Amino acid sequence: QVQLVESGGGLVQPGGSLRLSCAASGSIFGFRHMAWYRQAPGEQREFVASITGGGTTNYADSVKGRFTISSDNAKNSVYLQMNSLKPEDTAVYYCNIEARTGLLSTGNYWGQGTQVAVSS
Repeated sequence: QVQLVESGGGLVQPGGSLRLSCAASGSIFGFRHMAWYRQAPGEQREFVASITGGGTTNYADSVKGRFTISSDNAKNSVYLQMNSLKPEDTAVYYCNIEARTGLLSTGNYWGQGTQVAVSS
């Protein structure tokens, strides 16, 4: 019933930029935590960035200073602005949302992933 729709992936040259979007639809009442993860072929899924409902952000060392995570609470959406992209950023990017599903309950949801390829 709750779905996350991702968009914004694509092919970009090194040094370029992309902006990923993830919008949650369905019956949710806000979020406590939103995050982006990525997974390259043959590698484990890794944390990229996160933001809490209060606006506190956290970043992996590998993207610090290049990526910016933000959210729009009214739209139940999370974004990832990626600048100065490097080939090692190539991966499938997944959004993750811990949402309020009731007064005393939360649910954890994942997007289907969007491909980011950084290559010349």
